Amino acid sequence: MQISAQEWSTITAMQGQALKAQVFSVLQRAASAVQSEAPISPSVLEIVPRLSELVVERPELDSFREPLSSLARACGLWNYIDKGAATDSDLLLAEAVTVPELDGVTLHREQIEALNILLAGKNLILSAPTSFGKSLLVDALLASGKYSRIAIVLPTIALLDEFRRRFQRRFRDRFVVVMHPNEAAPEGVPTIFLGTQERLIHRTDLGKLDLTVVDEFYKLDPNRRDDRSITLNAAVYKLLNRSRQYFFLGPNIDNVHFTEGGRWKFEFLRTKFSTVAVDTFDLRGIDNKEERLLDEIGEDDNWPALVFVSSPDRANKIAASAADSMAVSDTADQFSAWLAENVGANWSLVSTVRFGFGVHHGRLPRAIAAHMVRLFNDDTLPVMFCTSTLIEGVNTAAKTVLIYDKSINKEPYDFFTYSNIKGRAGRLGQHHVGKVFLFNETPLEEEMEVYPTLFADEDVVPLDYVVQLDDMPAKKSTDERLTSVRELLGLDGPGLKLAASLGLESAGRLKDAVSEALKKGAELTWTRYPHYEQIKTLVDVVCSVRRPNEFGAFTAKSLTYLIYSIRKARTMKAFLNEYDSKYIGNPENYDNVFRFLRACEYGLPQWFSLVEAFVRAEQKPADYSLFVQLLSRWFKDEILKNLDEEGIPIQISERFHTGDTKAGLTAKLAAIAQSKSAALTPFERKWVISALEP
Repeated sequence: MQISAQEWSTITAMQGQALKAQVFSVLQRAASAVQSEAPISPSVLEIVPRLSELVVERPELDSFREPLSSLARACGLWNYIDKGAATDSDLLLAEAVTVPELDGVTLHREQIEALNILLAGKNLILSAPTSFGKSLLVDALLASGKYSRIAIVLPTIALLDEFRRRFQRRFRDRFVVVMHPNEAAPEGVPTIFLGTQERLIHRTDLGKLDLTVVDEFYKLDPNRRDDRSITLNAAVYKLLNRSRQYFFLGPNIDNVHFTEGGRWKFEFLRTKFSTVAVDTFDLRGIDNKEERLLDEIGEDDNWPALVFVSSPDRANKIAASAADSMAVSDTADQFSAWLAENVGANWSLVSTVRFGFGVHHGRLPRAIAAHMVRLFNDDTLPVMFCTSTLIEGVNTAAKTVLIYDKSINKEPYDFFTYSNIKGRAGRLGQHHVGKVFLFNETPLEEEMEVYPTLFADEDVVPLDYVVQLDDMPAKKSTDERLTSVRELLGLDGPGLKLAASLGLESAGRLKDAVSEALKKGAELTWTRYPHYEQIKTLVDVVCSVRRPNEFGAFTAKSLTYLIYSIRKARTMKAFLNEYDSKYIGNPENYDNVFRFLRACEYGLPQWFSLVEAFVRAEQKPADYSLFVQLLSRWFKDEILKNLDEEGIPIQISERFHTGDTKAGLTAKLAAIAQSKSAALTPFERKWVISALEP
């Protein structure tokens, strides 16, 4: 059974008896298709969300609530059963699959199938569409009471915070949630470890785990051109060695490859079961695509709308252009004013936000990005220009996705990535029917097969991966490879693992650069706190093997200046204001300073530490640990960085920090925000309150 987009458009335009007659006909045909089709086709499944939205909007369709609930039951979309109108048998089923601990959420049939596999103690790799509700299964496992110690690997810190909030809201009295590296897990208490691969691989307090969860597991495949893949595989290997069960989840995967007879056994469940419908609009033949884009994002019927573009620079540029042409909201003035004061008035995002447009990409400060999403979800910023970081990151309430570009950082995206972008349209419970606008050719459809490194034969896995494993390799050939790289780099233990995390080939080039610099008398033999010239020497060595723009700078000289500036700046606001006052580059490149701040957290500390390891390997005195530690938290207290990750911008928290503990500072901020104190503006009070809410 297939109902075209044109037919649906005709149906939704009807009223009264004509509409009722047409809906009755659709229900009849759908019921017949359910009886004859196995499995039920996506075209039949999508009838349920489409009619559900229509029934809610049209009072004359109230009498169809019961038969629609019966269709939802037959399709397995039990979450669409209307408990106020369903038959006794339909209601009984809906109640049976409703989880009170999860805010009364009702699960659908294929969620129950996956849950039964997991609750039977089996390992599961689940491939399902974005709207399937995969993360809800994690919550259901936690609510089951079968698991006490759980590790969850997530690709971004933004996702860590989203999960943390949800877990604290639902399981505050049952689990301790550990997210930050400096937080220790209490003994004998049910604990959830949340972390990216870079964080979890270094934790020493994991103990024995009941369950390991890996989100977006396709990133285990090194062929996805993700330079974090090796560390992800090593981190997951470490976790699986400690865990009695694992659950991998991701979208649109057709097959998972593994070595026959390997140690990791699992069941693979692949489903295309989707809980929302999507209308797709083909705009490939449009002559003036920019003009059409502005037309579509100007229509409030398309809001909230995500516009996918290829890079942060493109997001900044197109968003600024849109803001020059129109306003889609007039309620974001306070956010705009805050950005101007606390970052800088020259940042293009200040005016972009003022006219109702949000921007989201990997360079943005986390607390600002999180608030941007919050304002998008509540319609303050109804249009958001984003890159793939949002597609892979936090969930939004987007009704519409406009796929404007056809590449990611100049590389054409494949059908798998396209499907994931498209899957962000519509949201269960808010927008049952999403919209997707295509401005370019759809990539050629091909099967998505994942080749996780940790499932491969030991003889063929990259040495960068093997070096990071805690246990020794079983095969002599691998052991010989390890011996060779140890001798080549002159490193062992933690130093060798650090080199592997950055890439052994690059580490080899850095070793040569360090040796050459030492021969020339470069100032690399210092301890604790370097002066300007020592920082410059260190940066020059690293930038001889890595490009400065990886760290948010145009040259090694400008990178040195940024490090020195943030070290001497009393506050983050002062550092950013100074940058703003001196910036003379292109507007779209302004936010490279935020890329620098990210590099301070991860990237620069690792490269600097590897330089130290090579200096010490040549029997020279060096200890960069204090400098590296301070750099990784922007030369501020770790508490301020942790709160920034939880949604409170450092420009606010640093004003009130007087040596408090994290709990103490959080309580202080909460009290000030709840009061009428002038220490926070009304806008800042709302921001702090929303950030502290689970």
